[in-house]
Amino acid sequence: MKPSLVLKIGQQLTMTPQLQQAIKLLQLSTLDLQQEVQQALESNPMLELTDESDNNSSTNSDDNDPQQLNSSGLNGSDSTKSQDDSSTSESSHDGSEETSWSEEIPNDLPVDSAWDDIYQTSSAPISSAPADDDEYDFSNRNGTTESLHSHLDWQLNLTPMSDNDRLVAIAIIDAINNDGYLSCSTEEIWEGLDPELEMSLEEVEIVLRRLQHFDPVGVAARSLQECLQIQLSHLPEDTPFLDNARLIVAKYLGLLGHHDYNQLMRRTKLKEEELAESIKLIQALNPKPGADIQSSETEYVIPDVFVRKHNDRWLVELNAEATPKLRINNNYASLVKRADSSSDNTYLKNHLQEARWFLKSLQSRNETLMKVATRIVEHQRGFLEYGEEAMKPLVLHDIAEAVGMHESTISRVTTQKFMHTPRGIFELKYFFSSHVSTSSGGECSSTAIRAIIKKLVSVENPKKPLSDSKIASLLEEQGIKVARRTIAKYRESLSIPPSNERKRLV
Repeated sequence: MKPSLVLKIGQQLTMTPQLQQAIKLLQLSTLDLQQEVQQALESNPMLELTDESDNNSSTNSDDNDPQQLNSSGLNGSDSTKSQDDSSTSESSHDGSEETSWSEEIPNDLPVDSAWDDIYQTSSAPISSAPADDDEYDFSNRNGTTESLHSHLDWQLNLTPMSDNDRLVAIAIIDAINNDGYLSCSTEEIWEGLDPELEMSLEEVEIVLRRLQHFDPVGVAARSLQECLQIQLSHLPEDTPFLDNARLIVAKYLGLLGHHDYNQLMRRTKLKEEELAESIKLIQALNPKPGADIQSSETEYVIPDVFVRKHNDRWLVELNAEATPKLRINNNYASLVKRADSSSDNTYLKNHLQEARWFLKSLQSRNETLMKVATRIVEHQRGFLEYGEEAMKPLVLHDIAEAVGMHESTISRVTTQKFMHTPRGIFELKYFFSSHVSTSSGGECSSTAIRAIIKKLVSVENPKKPLSDSKIASLLEEQGIKVARRTIAKYRESLSIPPSNERKRLV
């Protein structure tokens, strides 16, 4: 077969670098977008941050105008927001001022003085309390970075103990998981010790019992029963119903876990009131003592869109603080020459083109996010007015058809983007849900059904909790036909246990 040249005509979709960049910025969250903008500022000299004074003096703020919704829908004529004009003034500095401050600097400092005694440094002094309460970070002051293992090691260093026992204690602490339980048996810890220590299994058990009385009480327990027994042993002997609680934990913890209160009353020979008070005492204990010591960093959600009601209209606006404010550096852009083909000029031209595409992609991202958020608010006005039970069914296709975009684009916009509403902060994905047909021929959102289930469970009789079949029949009385297995699925998604586990004495 001889090689030959063949001319063909065809169509294919080409992903240009500009389109790839626009799609990438569109699907980024607010925090990821800020990192992407920072990288662009560091790599492209043509980009620079816009000063606040320039933003106040500029009047071109069409991208951040809130969209207004009235009872009839989106009102485009009222979708503009007036901004107060502000002007900035620059103070002039002449040569006389420069000579005045330069003449104040002495040639030599006094012998017994320090630099801080003559001049004030620009850094703020370190103090125990901040001057401005608004700038005080309470999370950093009150947050803990200590782990459970370091907390136990600190107590071990303060405990008088022989060298061999200390080595055993270190091995036990290393085997404790994040919940505070021992992840392996004492036999395994004993077998993993150095034979030269000549430690017996009984000595390992003694060291373990000492560690179990460290803070938090109940740590290094091998089971839930042992953890609860250790905590009960630390309570004062005159604690009401302490003996009953110890009896239930020691012999009938399984019945308590299955909420079989009739069997508990028969076997413990306790009355209903006494059993209820004993269970309250057990429930006051901590089943996971190590969870409270674990260090965790607070994660904050930055909303991309704000929704508020003003004069019976719902206003939708972008978060100005989360939106990056960039512009082209005019000083560098003025250095670009059209006819110059040198390497320096080519370098500036390429970065100028990249900066323009980056700004265009950011603008496209903001416009798309604004369109999608506006349509969501327009469709879910009932949720904003009355809550989750008024949530309407909504799928990606509905919003895609309303804004004239593809469903994949809507999926990227609504992922990891958050909306701040009077009812809380929600991800845009939250407003999308499937539907269930009603007896009247309408539709009910699955989110609304979950809210109804949650409401029914919250007002149920704790002695006779509602079963999934009973909840399905109650929904059917409201015209919502839902199968029992669907109720079970929705209940599990809400982290609501089944009826036998929700049963209470009081």
